[in-house]
Amino acid sequence: MKILVVEDDPVLSDTIVESTKALYETVQAFDGEEGLYLAEQNIFDIIILDVMLPHMNGYEILKELRAREIMTPVIFLTAKDGIDDKIQGLRLGADDYLVKPFHREELLLRLEAIVRRTIGDYKENSVVFKDLKLNLKTKTAMIKDEQIKLNGKQFNLLEYLVNNKETILTKEQIFDRVWGFQSDTTNTVVEVYTSHIRKKLKPYNYDQYVKTFRGLGYMLSEEGHEHE
Repeated sequence: MKILVVEDDPVLSDTIVESTKALYETVQAFDGEEGLYLAEQNIFDIIILDVMLPHMNGYEILKELRAREIMTPVIFLTAKDGIDDKIQGLRLGADDYLVKPFHREELLLRLEAIVRRTIGDYKENSVVFKDLKLNLKTKTAMIKDEQIKLNGKQFNLLEYLVNNKETILTKEQIFDRVWGFQSDTTNTVVEVYTSHIRKKLKPYNYDQYVKTFRGLGYMLSEEGHEHE
């Protein structure tokens, strides 16, 4: 699970990262323009978004994202507790609204609620697709009672596919999510790793669920045939 934190207060931003690191991988942005750029990559599962930011405020960022049909769940963070501010944020498409100062436990519960609505119970440290179960704590994959040997990036790629099943993920999205913006390799590595994953899943006949969309990307789908 990958979270984008857009917060210009470095102390608060670091506190959020520290509070969520047990379950979530976090990327930080410290102004509105940087936050919008990262959010537009559409590789995050949740965005924690401050309202008052340099260069571009949180409302403007969310409005732009929704106009581009990027529907990543958003939790607004703000010192403003007026009902009009909350209504504005929710009308723009926010999923939740957390007023500063807030307790760590409250943030975690609100994150958990959003995750539960989107991919299931993340507190169990696992994600599931049919009989395939990924343990996020031990980074292991099982089909029924048999373990599939995956290296780190293979596991991360498969987790991303499972979390976004029935959704086409472009090679660029997968590359940015799994290898990161600063990687010195190229996105052709996505094809190589997807091929490796298929080979690991083939003995269980699960390779059929990893579908290729030529010129677009990949999707994990319960329909068991390849789309060319």
